[in-house]
Amino acid sequence: MDKLINQKMFFLLAGPCVIEGEEMALNIAEHVKKVTDRLGIPYVFKGSFKKANRSRLDSFTGIGDEKALKILAKVKAEFGIPVVTDIHTEQDAEMAAEYVDVLQIPAFLCRQTDLLVAAAKTGKIVNIKKGQFLSPESMKFAVDKVRESGDDRVMVTERGTTFGYQDLIVDYRGISIMQRTCQCPVVVDVTHSLQQPNQASGVTGGQPELIETIAKAGIAVGADGIFIETHADPRCAKSDGANMLRLDLIEGLLEKLVRIREAIK
Repeated sequence: MDKLINQKMFFLLAGPCVIEGEEMALNIAEHVKKVTDRLGIPYVFKGSFKKANRSRLDSFTGIGDEKALKILAKVKAEFGIPVVTDIHTEQDAEMAAEYVDVLQIPAFLCRQTDLLVAAAKTGKIVNIKKGQFLSPESMKFAVDKVRESGDDRVMVTERGTTFGYQDLIVDYRGISIMQRTCQCPVVVDVTHSLQQPNQASGVTGGQPELIETIAKAGIAVGADGIFIETHADPRCAKSDGANMLRLDLIEGLLEKLVRIREAIK
Protein backbone atom coordinates (compact mmCIF):
# COMPACT_ATOMS: atom_id res chain seq x y z
CA MET A 1 0.00 0.00 0.00
CA ASP A 2 2.83 2.41 0.80
CA LYS A 3 4.20 1.94 -2.73
CA LEU A 4 0.99 2.84 -4.54
CA ILE A 5 2.26 6.17 -5.83
CA ASN A 6 4.74 6.16 -8.67
CA GLN A 7 5.62 8.40 -11.58
CA LYS A 8 3.77 6.45 -14.26
CA MET A 9 0.35 5.56 -12.96
CA PHE A 10 -2.50 6.73 -10.77
CA PHE A 11 -4.14 4.35 -8.30
CA LEU A 12 -7.78 3.36 -8.05
CA LEU A 13 -10.02 3.01 -5.03
CA ALA A 14 -13.17 1.20 -6.15
CA GLY A 15 -15.93 -0.98 -4.78
CA PRO A 16 -19.49 -0.81 -3.52
CA CYS A 17 -20.67 2.02 -1.30
CA VAL A 18 -21.44 -0.36 1.54
CA ILE A 19 -20.80 -4.09 1.96
CA GLU A 20 -24.10 -5.80 1.11
CA GLY A 21 -22.83 -9.37 1.17
CA GLU A 22 -19.81 -11.58 0.53
CA GLU A 23 -20.65 -12.71 -3.00
CA MET A 24 -21.24 -9.17 -4.24
CA ALA A 25 -17.99 -7.88 -2.71
CA LEU A 26 -15.90 -10.75 -4.12
CA ASN A 27 -17.44 -10.41 -7.59
CA ILE A 28 -16.70 -6.68 -7.73
CA ALA A 29 -13.16 -7.14 -6.47
CA GLU A 30 -12.47 -9.94 -8.96
CA HIS A 31 -13.79 -7.95 -11.92
CA VAL A 32 -11.95 -4.73 -11.09
CA LYS A 33 -8.70 -6.51 -10.25
CA LYS A 34 -8.64 -8.25 -13.64
CA VAL A 35 -9.05 -4.88 -15.34
CA THR A 36 -6.49 -3.05 -13.22
CA ASP A 37 -3.96 -5.86 -13.51
CA ARG A 38 -4.20 -5.68 -17.30
CA LEU A 39 -3.82 -1.90 -17.29
CA GLY A 40 -1.12 -1.81 -14.62
CA ILE A 41 -3.18 0.32 -12.22
CA PRO A 42 -2.67 -0.24 -8.47
CA TYR A 43 -6.04 -1.17 -6.97
CA VAL A 44 -7.50 -0.66 -3.50
CA PHE A 45 -10.89 -2.23 -2.74
CA LYS A 46 -13.30 0.18 -1.05
CA GLY A 47 -16.36 -0.81 0.95
CA SER A 48 -18.00 0.71 4.01
CA PHE A 49 -18.61 -1.84 6.74
CA LYS A 50 -21.51 0.36 7.80
CA LYS A 51 -23.11 3.63 6.72
CA ALA A 52 -23.77 5.84 9.70
CA ASN A 53 -24.74 9.00 7.81
CA ARG A 54 -27.92 8.06 5.95
CA SER A 55 -30.66 10.64 5.50
CA ARG A 56 -33.54 8.48 6.73
CA LEU A 57 -33.90 6.17 9.70
CA ASP A 58 -35.19 3.37 7.49
CA SER A 59 -32.19 3.50 5.11
CA PHE A 60 -29.88 0.48 4.89
CA THR A 61 -26.82 0.87 7.12
CA GLY A 62 -25.10 -2.51 6.88
CA ILE A 63 -25.17 -6.24 7.44
CA GLY A 64 -23.45 -6.12 10.83
CA ASP A 65 -20.08 -4.61 11.69
CA GLU A 66 -18.00 -7.73 12.29
CA LYS A 67 -19.62 -9.64 9.42
CA ALA A 68 -18.84 -6.85 6.96
CA LEU A 69 -15.29 -6.37 8.24
CA LYS A 70 -14.62 -10.09 7.83
CA ILE A 71 -15.76 -9.82 4.21
CA LEU A 72 -13.29 -6.98 3.67
CA ALA A 73 -10.55 -9.15 5.17
CA LYS A 74 -11.54 -11.99 2.84
CA VAL A 75 -11.33 -9.69 -0.20
CA LYS A 76 -7.85 -8.66 0.93
CA ALA A 77 -6.69 -12.24 1.44
CA GLU A 78 -8.26 -13.73 -1.67
CA PHE A 79 -7.08 -11.09 -4.15
CA GLY A 80 -3.97 -9.76 -2.45
CA ILE A 81 -5.17 -6.16 -2.55
CA PRO A 82 -5.37 -3.45 0.13
CA VAL A 83 -8.82 -2.58 1.47
CA VAL A 84 -10.27 0.66 2.81
CA THR A 85 -13.36 1.37 4.90
CA ASP A 86 -15.02 4.37 6.53
CA ILE A 87 -15.02 4.93 10.27
CA HIS A 88 -17.33 7.20 12.22
CA THR A 89 -16.22 6.91 15.86
CA GLU A 90 -13.02 6.41 17.81
CA GLN A 91 -14.21 2.88 18.66
CA ASP A 92 -14.65 2.15 14.94
CA ALA A 93 -11.00 3.04 14.34
CA GLU A 94 -9.67 0.39 16.70
CA MET A 95 -12.11 -2.26 15.50
CA ALA A 96 -11.69 -1.69 11.75
CA ALA A 97 -7.89 -1.44 11.98
CA GLU A 98 -7.77 -5.17 12.71
CA TYR A 99 -9.18 -5.93 9.25
CA VAL A 100 -8.26 -3.17 6.78
CA ASP A 101 -5.25 -1.27 5.45
CA VAL A 102 -6.74 2.22 5.17
CA LEU A 103 -9.13 4.04 7.49
CA GLN A 104 -11.27 6.60 5.72
CA ILE A 105 -12.64 9.68 7.46
CA PRO A 106 -16.00 10.73 5.99
CA ALA A 107 -16.24 14.28 4.66
CA PHE A 108 -18.75 15.39 7.28
CA LEU A 109 -16.32 14.27 10.02
CA CYS A 110 -13.04 15.59 8.64
CA ARG A 111 -12.70 18.18 11.43
CA GLN A 112 -13.46 15.75 14.28
CA THR A 113 -10.20 15.86 16.21
CA ASP A 114 -10.81 12.78 18.38
CA LEU A 115 -11.66 10.69 15.32
CA LEU A 116 -8.57 11.82 13.41
CA VAL A 117 -6.33 11.16 16.41
CA ALA A 118 -7.86 7.71 16.96
CA ALA A 119 -7.29 6.81 13.30
CA ALA A 120 -3.68 8.00 13.52
CA LYS A 121 -3.04 5.98 16.67
CA THR A 122 -3.83 2.74 14.81
CA GLY A 123 -0.82 3.30 12.55
CA LYS A 124 -2.94 2.63 9.46
CA ILE A 125 -2.97 4.82 6.37
CA VAL A 126 -5.62 7.52 6.86
CA ASN A 127 -7.64 8.87 3.94
CA ILE A 128 -9.41 12.11 4.88
CA LYS A 129 -12.24 13.16 2.63
CA LYS A 130 -12.49 16.93 2.21
CA GLY A 131 -15.59 18.38 3.81
CA GLN A 132 -18.15 19.75 1.36
CA PHE A 133 -17.98 22.92 3.45
CA LEU A 134 -14.19 23.40 3.47
CA SER A 135 -11.70 25.14 1.21
CA PRO A 136 -8.79 23.07 -0.15
CA GLU A 137 -6.39 25.13 1.98
CA SER A 138 -8.26 24.17 5.15
CA MET A 139 -7.51 20.47 4.69
CA LYS A 140 -3.96 21.12 5.84
CA PHE A 141 -5.17 21.31 9.42
CA ALA A 142 -6.94 17.94 9.25
CA VAL A 143 -3.78 16.37 7.82
CA ASP A 144 -1.69 18.04 10.53
CA LYS A 145 -3.86 16.47 13.23
CA VAL A 146 -3.02 13.01 11.90
CA ARG A 147 0.68 13.73 11.47
CA GLU A 148 1.04 15.39 14.84
CA SER A 149 -0.57 12.30 16.37
CA GLY A 150 2.28 10.19 15.05
CA ASP A 151 1.07 8.98 11.64
CA ASP A 152 2.72 10.32 8.47
CA ARG A 153 0.77 7.97 6.21
CA VAL A 154 -2.10 10.18 5.15
CA MET A 155 -3.89 11.22 1.99
CA VAL A 156 -6.85 13.46 1.18
CA THR A 157 -9.80 13.06 -1.14
CA GLU A 158 -11.70 15.72 -3.05
CA ARG A 159 -15.43 14.96 -3.21
CA GLY A 160 -17.02 18.22 -4.27
CA THR A 161 -18.09 21.39 -2.52
CA THR A 162 -21.66 22.26 -1.56
CA PHE A 163 -23.29 24.35 -4.28
CA GLY A 164 -26.69 25.51 -3.14
CA TYR A 165 -28.83 23.08 -1.19
CA GLN A 166 -28.90 20.07 -3.52
CA ASP A 167 -25.75 20.04 -5.59
CA LEU A 168 -21.97 19.76 -5.48
CA ILE A 169 -19.25 21.21 -7.67
CA VAL A 170 -15.59 20.20 -8.06
CA ASP A 171 -13.02 23.00 -8.05
CA TYR A 172 -10.07 21.42 -9.83
CA ARG A 173 -7.72 24.09 -8.54
CA GLY A 174 -8.08 22.32 -5.21
CA ILE A 175 -6.19 19.23 -6.40
CA SER A 176 -2.97 21.18 -6.91
CA ILE A 177 -3.58 23.32 -3.82
CA MET A 178 -4.00 20.29 -1.55
CA GLN A 179 -1.00 18.50 -3.06
CA ARG A 180 1.10 21.57 -2.31
CA THR A 181 -0.25 22.55 1.10
CA CYS A 182 -0.88 19.06 2.52
CA GLN A 183 2.19 17.42 0.98
CA CYS A 184 0.39 14.14 0.46
CA PRO A 185 -1.42 12.20 -2.29
CA VAL A 186 -4.72 13.69 -3.43
CA VAL A 187 -7.55 11.50 -4.71
CA VAL A 188 -10.64 12.58 -6.67
CA ASP A 189 -13.84 10.91 -5.50
CA VAL A 190 -15.63 10.86 -8.83
CA THR A 191 -18.95 9.34 -7.86
CA HIS A 192 -19.61 11.21 -4.62
CA SER A 193 -18.80 14.47 -6.41
CA LEU A 194 -21.86 13.78 -8.55
CA GLN A 195 -24.28 13.30 -5.68
CA GLN A 196 -27.37 15.48 -5.44
CA PRO A 197 -27.98 15.41 -1.68
CA ASN A 198 -30.89 16.65 0.41
CA GLN A 199 -33.63 15.53 -1.96
CA ALA A 200 -37.18 15.91 -0.67
CA SER A 201 -37.59 12.11 -0.69
CA GLY A 202 -34.65 11.66 1.68
CA VAL A 203 -32.87 9.57 -0.98
CA THR A 204 -29.77 11.11 -2.52
CA GLY A 205 -29.82 11.70 -6.27
CA GLY A 206 -26.93 11.79 -8.69
CA GLN A 207 -25.59 12.39 -12.20
CA PRO A 208 -23.76 9.20 -13.20
CA GLU A 209 -23.70 10.30 -16.84
CA LEU A 210 -20.95 12.75 -15.81
CA ILE A 211 -18.66 10.18 -14.16
CA GLU A 212 -16.36 10.07 -17.19
CA THR A 213 -16.17 13.88 -17.30
CA ILE A 214 -15.14 14.22 -13.65
CA ALA A 215 -12.68 11.32 -13.83
CA LYS A 216 -10.96 12.57 -16.98
CA ALA A 217 -10.62 16.07 -15.57
CA GLY A 218 -9.20 14.72 -12.31
CA ILE A 219 -6.47 12.78 -14.09
CA ALA A 220 -5.79 15.65 -16.47
CA VAL A 221 -4.99 18.04 -13.61
CA GLY A 222 -2.68 15.51 -11.96
CA ALA A 223 -4.69 13.75 -9.26
CA ASP A 224 -2.79 10.87 -7.66
CA GLY A 225 -5.79 8.60 -7.40
CA ILE A 226 -9.37 8.06 -8.51
CA PHE A 227 -12.19 6.92 -6.21
CA ILE A 228 -15.20 5.25 -7.84
CA GLU A 229 -18.13 3.41 -6.32
CA THR A 230 -19.37 0.63 -8.58
CA HIS A 231 -22.06 -2.03 -8.62
CA ALA A 232 -23.26 -4.64 -11.11
CA ASP A 233 -26.68 -2.98 -11.08
CA PRO A 234 -26.67 0.46 -9.41
CA ARG A 235 -30.47 0.52 -9.47
CA CYS A 236 -30.40 -2.28 -6.88
CA ALA A 237 -27.58 -0.86 -4.73
CA LYS A 238 -28.60 -0.30 -1.13
CA SER A 239 -26.71 3.02 -0.88
CA ASP A 240 -25.66 5.71 -3.38
CA GLY A 241 -26.92 3.81 -6.41
CA ALA A 242 -27.93 7.08 -8.06
CA ASN A 243 -24.31 8.14 -8.59
CA MET A 244 -22.53 4.80 -9.05
CA LEU A 245 -20.69 3.54 -12.13
CA ARG A 246 -22.06 0.32 -13.56
CA LEU A 247 -19.43 -2.38 -13.11
CA ASP A 248 -19.22 -3.34 -16.78
CA LEU A 249 -18.32 0.25 -17.72
CA ILE A 250 -15.25 0.52 -15.53
CA GLU A 251 -12.83 -1.05 -18.01
CA GLY A 252 -13.58 1.40 -20.81
CA LEU A 253 -13.26 4.36 -18.46
CA LEU A 254 -9.95 3.23 -17.02
CA GLU A 255 -8.52 2.67 -20.51
CA LYS A 256 -9.25 6.32 -21.30
CA LEU A 257 -7.76 7.51 -18.01
CA VAL A 258 -4.55 5.61 -18.67
CA ARG A 259 -4.17 7.35 -22.02
CA ILE A 260 -4.75 10.75 -20.43
CA ARG A 261 -2.17 10.02 -17.75
CA GLU A 262 0.37 9.02 -20.36
CA ALA A 263 -0.33 12.19 -22.33
CA ILE A 264 0.30 14.56 -19.41
CA LYS A 265 3.47 12.91 -18.09
